[in-house]
Amino acid sequence: MLSHLFSGNLYLLKLNLIILCCCFALKNNAQPIAELNSYKTIYALATNQTGKYIAIRSFKAENRKYILLTDPFTLTNRIEPAENYQLNNVELNNIRVIFKTSPYIKAIESILLNDKPIQNSGLNTPLANRKGITLTVDLCPAHKEMDRSIINNLLSYFNGASLPIPISFSISGKWLLKHPTDFEWLKQLQNKKQFTITWVNHSYNHQVNHLPLTQNFMLAPGTNVQAEILDNEKLLLKNGIVPSVFFRFPGLVSDQKLIEKVLQYGLIPLGSDAWLAKGGKAKNGSIVLIHGNGNETSGVKDFINLLQSKKNDILNKQWMLFDLSQGVVSSFK
Repeated sequence: MLSHLFSGNLYLLKLNLIILCCCFALKNNAQPIAELNSYKTIYALATNQTGKYIAIRSFKAENRKYILLTDPFTLTNRIEPAENYQLNNVELNNIRVIFKTSPYIKAIESILLNDKPIQNSGLNTPLANRKGITLTVDLCPAHKEMDRSIINNLLSYFNGASLPIPISFSISGKWLLKHPTDFEWLKQLQNKKQFTITWVNHSYNHQVNHLPLTQNFMLAPGTNVQAEILDNEKLLLKNGIVPSVFFRFPGLVSDQKLIEKVLQYGLIPLGSDAWLAKGGKAKNGSIVLIHGNGNETSGVKDFINLLQSKKNDILNKQWMLFDLSQGVVSSFK
């Protein structure tokens, strides 16, 4: 059953849990969707008594239809039974008109208006001038185990200041499949409310070659953009995770055509203004990028040094980590 992923009354929740115990094994309070069929992109205005939302995906599970909803004002996603909403299919341009005052549309329009360099397009400037940063950790395919020093240091520095700690992980499908133990550990941290995690789509394959950037990563000839996006989302859902509204290009490499394709899937491309291993410097509000897959230790060391330099400010709550969605919302009010 899918009850933990979407709202329902207490009776239904108890009933779902009873049925779940008969059908599935609960693990770390994460409830995978074992059978997920007819997963596809849609654009629909989803309305019920709680408000208006954007349905960007639909699928079937356990003989029931579900939708992936985006709240354009909070930039949060959730799964809901389709029958709970009135659905009206609309074009993306109509969505832009209906929700033109929302942070979701304002962020998309900002991305479309800005220059689109071959590397680091999308949201790539500091979010709302705050005393702290938004931390994004990329998990690209790798043979090495996850660098858990990132998490351990965050718990050490922030444990006496503020829990849960907001963090974003950019998940590639091939990393998840290779490192199920590390992935389950991350889910446990979230379930224990030590961290609030934004799960960013980082493509399924995250292919890389030795060609120039214009023919590399998702710009490589033959790349199936739909599969890179949707297959990764399906993998996350099957592992009990609702994918966020954000997408990070592998290598931060894209062009205008690719950006427009990703936007057609209802996702917001996420760049960075402080890729630490590449010499980026964290400022107030920075979207900091480090790699947690064990392949970029210099960036991790730079981040730990940053925490050390802010130790007193962290204790006094004068320097914090900020939630990605909330930061974007604050920047595009």
